[in-house]
Amino acid sequence: MTRHVVFSHGQESGPWGRKITALAEVARSEGYEAHSVDYRGIDQPRARVAKLVDFCKELAGDLVLVGSSMGGYVAVASASLLHARGVFLMAPALYLEGLPELRAGGVDCPAAVVHGWRDEVVPFEHSVRFAQSNRAALHLLESDHRLHNQIRVIQHLFEYFLIALDLPAIAFE
Repeated sequence: MTRHVVFSHGQESGPWGRKITALAEVARSEGYEAHSVDYRGIDQPRARVAKLVDFCKELAGDLVLVGSSMGGYVAVASASLLHARGVFLMAPALYLEGLPELRAGGVDCPAAVVHGWRDEVVPFEHSVRFAQSNRAALHLLESDHRLHNQIRVIQHLFEYFLIALDLPAIAFE
């Protein structure tokens, strides 16, 4: 079965920025096809969600969504619609004023969040809130919103996330 990782970039970034390019290498090394949706020129979050859903209709097999900043919002908003196998978020633009509210329950698949302690765009507390309500893994790093000084760490976290998706579930009592 084909496995896909689909990246969603942030509001002021592009489809193949530094983080996405670095994580695409990891995805390919783990046997995934790597794709990145180009949202440039699309400012409305709902229009971005619609573009991601439309893009993924053509992909058959397991789907892992990866989003950075606004792309994180798009990944979360799309995850259940696309029956994603997993969601990996970097400094996701969640719970920000002006963004459409996400549906209750958030994601129905494994999720991990990476956020910088010094994020000046999206407070890290928003990722703490999301992780708590969705039982997501949370990694707070010494970085700002862009997380560029932590790309190697994020690559390792992403590799672990992809590997963990294939591990048998552990029952909690």
